[in-house]
Amino acid sequence: MKSLKQKKKKKRYVPLRLNLLFLGVFVLFSMLIVRLGIVQIVYGNDFKREVERTEDVTVKYPVPRGKMYDRNKNIIVDNTPLNAIIYTKYQNTKPEEMLETARKLAKLIDKRPGKIPEWELIDYWLLNNKIEANAKITKKEWDLYDEKKLKDKDIYRLQVERVTKAELESITSDKAEMEVLAIYRKFKAGYAQSPQIVKSGRNQKSPEDDNDAEIVTDKEFAAVSENLEDLPGVDTTTDWKRKHVFGDTLRSILGNVSDDEKGLPKQRLDYYMSRGYSRNDRVGTSYIEQQYEDILRGQKAQVKNETDKKGTIIETKLVSEGKRGKDIVLTIDMDLQRVVEKIIEDELWAGKRSGSSPLLDRAFVVLTNPHTGEILTMAGKKIERNKDTGKYEMGDYALGTFTTSYNVGSAVKGATIYTGFKEGVIKPGSSFYDAPMLIKGTDEKSSWRAGIGWTDNIRALELSSNVYMFQVAIKVGGGYYEPNQPLSINLDGFNKMRSSFGQLGLGTRTGIDLPGESAGFPGPLEGGKLLDLAIGQYDTYTPMQLAQYVSTIANGGKRVQLHILKEIREPELDNKELGPLIKEFQPKVLNKLDGSQVWIDQIHKGFWRVMHGSEGTATRTFSKAAYNPAGKTGTAESFYDGFERKNFGKIPPAVMNLSLVSYAPADKPEVAMAVVVPWAYSGSRGPGYNSTIGKKVLDAYFEHKEKRQKENEPVENSATTP
Repeated sequence: MKSLKQKKKKKRYVPLRLNLLFLGVFVLFSMLIVRLGIVQIVYGNDFKREVERTEDVTVKYPVPRGKMYDRNKNIIVDNTPLNAIIYTKYQNTKPEEMLETARKLAKLIDKRPGKIPEWELIDYWLLNNKIEANAKITKKEWDLYDEKKLKDKDIYRLQVERVTKAELESITSDKAEMEVLAIYRKFKAGYAQSPQIVKSGRNQKSPEDDNDAEIVTDKEFAAVSENLEDLPGVDTTTDWKRKHVFGDTLRSILGNVSDDEKGLPKQRLDYYMSRGYSRNDRVGTSYIEQQYEDILRGQKAQVKNETDKKGTIIETKLVSEGKRGKDIVLTIDMDLQRVVEKIIEDELWAGKRSGSSPLLDRAFVVLTNPHTGEILTMAGKKIERNKDTGKYEMGDYALGTFTTSYNVGSAVKGATIYTGFKEGVIKPGSSFYDAPMLIKGTDEKSSWRAGIGWTDNIRALELSSNVYMFQVAIKVGGGYYEPNQPLSINLDGFNKMRSSFGQLGLGTRTGIDLPGESAGFPGPLEGGKLLDLAIGQYDTYTPMQLAQYVSTIANGGKRVQLHILKEIREPELDNKELGPLIKEFQPKVLNKLDGSQVWIDQIHKGFWRVMHGSEGTATRTFSKAAYNPAGKTGTAESFYDGFERKNFGKIPPAVMNLSLVSYAPADKPEVAMAVVVPWAYSGSRGPGYNSTIGKKVLDAYFEHKEKRQKENEPVENSATTP
């Protein structure tokens, strides 16, 4: 009986445990259902958005470029801030969406359409008139399309061909529609995730603004800013434009920057894209702006946009605020540069108007520090005829100082004397008798003045004896002169002369840190022409090469690389002072003359007598100068090759090129100068533009130096002054 009761109790106990288990399961399921309900109802949208997120898109916004300063810390190139309206197209943005936004934006801003290609008008009409566009396709053509015998591009081609002029005129005659098209074009021109400037400009125009520049008014800027939520992809920001503080001074050297429409130059697209640029980025396209693009460009501001599958921005996070480009300090003294340019302009206009130099149209002056290679002034001016008005106009041609070359005449005779020493064909004090040379089969060759007679190397420079240089060249070429007999010269003489000239800087690139430098042009190897090479009337040289050549002589025999960049600086601290120094460029010696210092001293003496000796070719102009200059004048027979060359047929007029190389003070040179005045006059005699310009320039340099010294002198306290 006991065992039976125990069994009954056991049977009742098992169902109780099961009930407790079922109750627990029920409670747990109830809690799960409640939790799921909370997740779905309360957080459902958030989790749905998280699920739909597909990618993070980083958008880069442009920053201003670095500034340029001259050696005295005066700003040369600055950035002018602009109000700007921009548009960023995302990967999934459809043309219809861009068009809708463009229509809304057109109600808030004015946008000039400019010249629009016909194909863009056709595309715009097709986008706005899809029903009419489809109606241009026949039923037979649609059937072929359904049968996949015609493709989308075929249908599009047929539609384009069938758009009429009247349909296009319905756009061009509607001013409001043309404004929408102008904005839509800007939207479409941008690359995905790359901001495109729709409209920007100063609040007030300045003389630098061209007539086509558009201005974002304060009213437009405010209106767009207030309606950004209704303008997907549109934003307002601050843009910039390059400002050249000194106007046209040195303008051709400072270079240009591309605009947002042209963006990266096609010929260098791969180069820039591999360095993280966007296709519509603005970059330096010429000279200093291009040469130092990596320094001036800055670091873009970066914003990360989280987008859903439709490309809608969910959240925006600032990744980097960006940083303006680094500043650069140039070796140029802009105050001196302007003075030198004015001197050149005055002389060119005077020569042009006097009638004595009808073909004169350009002149160049380069000033350098002969010890450091720093270019203090590189001035070039050119007169051209305006195609519209027919009047002569003066323009900047500083780039011609290193991209154009000319026969420069006797200025190179210092190099000829050095070559004679180096090759052992003359020694200090060696003399030749200067009389007309009669070489069989050629015209008489002589010096510019008769009756020189016996002369040594120093007097040969003072008087600019051609015959002395001819004798040196003949001996370098292994020849021997005998009157009325043919002259035999070893062509290896050209290699010897040009190698020696190159050590001084003639006929070789100076190493200037700007693109496009010319090395000049050597004439063909013809025996007798070696004599012309020796007097600067065969090979051509740039004004910059002349500056390096005379600097090499001035500093005692070191060919120093010429350069225009002096320092790299961090962006200015408070818009008032230059930022910390990053790098300062040190002099770089390209080569040293391997000859005796005595040889250089002989050239120094000859150059000094050119400007102070009783027979010196420049004594009349320079002998009374307090700064004690030395140098060498040059005159070369040439042929006119200026902008009016086409007016003279196959044979251009014979002209004279003038040149001058100089340094001062002669006993302790601190400045070296090269002057080149091509096509100065016709005939055997003419105005001495080279000496006139050179004297005025050196006067200006030393006056400028004295003025700066006085400005920098400490002011004494009057209370303590005795």
